[in-house]
Amino acid sequence: QVQLVESGGGLVHAGGSLRLSCAVSNGDDYAIGWFRQAPGKEREGLLCITNRGDWMYYKHSVKGRFTITRDNAKTTVYLEMSSLEPADTGVYYCAGRRSYCSISGSWSAYNFWGQGTQVTVSS
Repeated sequence: QVQLVESGGGLVHAGGSLRLSCAVSNGDDYAIGWFRQAPGKEREGLLCITNRGDWMYYKHSVKGRFTITRDNAKTTVYLEMSSLEPADTGVYYCAGRRSYCSISGSWSAYNFWGQGTQVTVSS
């Protein structure tokens, strides 16, 4: 059973940076995606990385500001966020699916989820 635990959320001013971590257990051959859910909105995909380190963006508005990396031991996936905006506020989740990133970026394509970590960006 894959287990995912997010950490690193918090309160940051607009223009600031934050790094989220997703601790991955039993997920060596799983792709890991980062998702975000703002209040009253649907959960949306941000980026995904495979177990080989190939990655892709799901959301255009985070290109150039967010990056995703995975450590060599494949036990942690990071989401580096910079130039944060109030619109980036939400609960951030990491999620896993076997082998490949979902092309669609839909949350329903991912089978295992962490509990989420809150990110609040103040203006």
